[in-house]
Amino acid sequence: MATKSKNKPLTPSLRYYSPSPRDVDNVRPERSLTAHKHDNQGRNVHGRITMRRRGGGHKKLLRDIDFRRDKLDIPAKVQSIEYDPNRTAFIALLAYIDGEKRYIIAPNGLKKGDTVLSTDKKLDEFPVGLNTPLKNIPPSTPIHAVEMEPNAGARIARGAGAAAQLVAVEGDRATVRMPSGEIRLIHANCRATIGNVGNTEHRNEVLGKAGRNRWKGKRPRVRGVAMNPVDHPMGGGEGRTSGGGHPCSPWNVLAKGFPTRTRSKTSNSMILIRRNGKKVKKG
Repeated sequence: MATKSKNKPLTPSLRYYSPSPRDVDNVRPERSLTAHKHDNQGRNVHGRITMRRRGGGHKKLLRDIDFRRDKLDIPAKVQSIEYDPNRTAFIALLAYIDGEKRYIIAPNGLKKGDTVLSTDKKLDEFPVGLNTPLKNIPPSTPIHAVEMEPNAGARIARGAGAAAQLVAVEGDRATVRMPSGEIRLIHANCRATIGNVGNTEHRNEVLGKAGRNRWKGKRPRVRGVAMNPVDHPMGGGEGRTSGGGHPCSPWNVLAKGFPTRTRSKTSNSMILIRRNGKKVKKG
């Protein structure tokens, strides 16, 4: 259920607007860890639109997020929990005892003043925010910001409320249950962070009006069945109709009913159970 808005319904958009609660510190981002972001508005280097329905939106500053967590055995204190316009999760500003500052994805339960650590050593306790290789983490532990290859940076479970689960570790392979339900093998030396990603209420957010999507840089999407036949294969027809054919793109590429994952992907061999629950046949 969506969180109720604290605003009075003075306008129709405020009546339905239900933001996710932002329990963050109202501070400016660390200037040394930000950079200007160029918005290509869905266009490639030739200026042609290759990703539709993008453009406009508010200006944003990129935050330099530490996805590697390679500053080992040096305690860091959480200076602030901040909002990041480039992602659904909140970020935490860490201040290391040697003076360096870095941003990380803020896990659920991490607060200002807490101390986090990144280490290769096997510890007895696993507090939220601890970053360590999968081989050092006990089974059934919720984890996020998981690497797919050693020292390549976190790729898995980085969105708001996301979490993977370590199932088992055998030899140099760890079995991980992905947020999608897929179960796959990952090298045991890949790093992961303990806990779930914060801002779990993000999924209950209600924008309230179309203009709020435009602020995010999202342009309107027109249904294919509402177009003319010259514009879309599903367009045309007398009265209200669904087109009569299978759902497809404007270029008549089918949109449903077949797997879209590339069969020649080298990481296919690491998947044990797909997200639809079916086991992968080996050989």
